[in-house]
Amino acid sequence: MKTLIAILALLSTPALATPFDKGDAKAGKVLVDQQCTDCHASMFNGDASKIFTRADHRIKSASGLAQQITACNANLGNKLLPEDELNIGAYLNHSFYKFK
Repeated sequence: MKTLIAILALLSTPALATPFDKGDAKAGKVLVDQQCTDCHASMFNGDASKIFTRADHRIKSASGLAQQITACNANLGNKLLPEDELNIGAYLNHSFYKFK
C-alpha cells in the first residue's frame, strides 16, 4: 500500500512548467539590459519592450522562446553561457510571456 501511495504521489507531482523554472529572473534582467536592449530598441524606435509585447510577436511557446534566445546569442556572438540563456528566459517569461 505504501508503494502504491508513493507511486501515485510521484505521478501527481507536476513536471517543470517551463524550461526556465530553474533560472534566475533577476540575473536575466541584468543580462537583457546589457546584451539585448540596444538591439531591440533600435528595431522598435527606442522601445525595446515592444519586441515582447507587440501583437504579432513570433514567440508562441516556452521552447520557442528558448530557441530564439539561443539564436540571438549565436547570431550576435554574445558568447552567453547556457545558464545565462536560462536566466534570460526566466526573466522574459516572468515579465512578458507567462508560459506555464
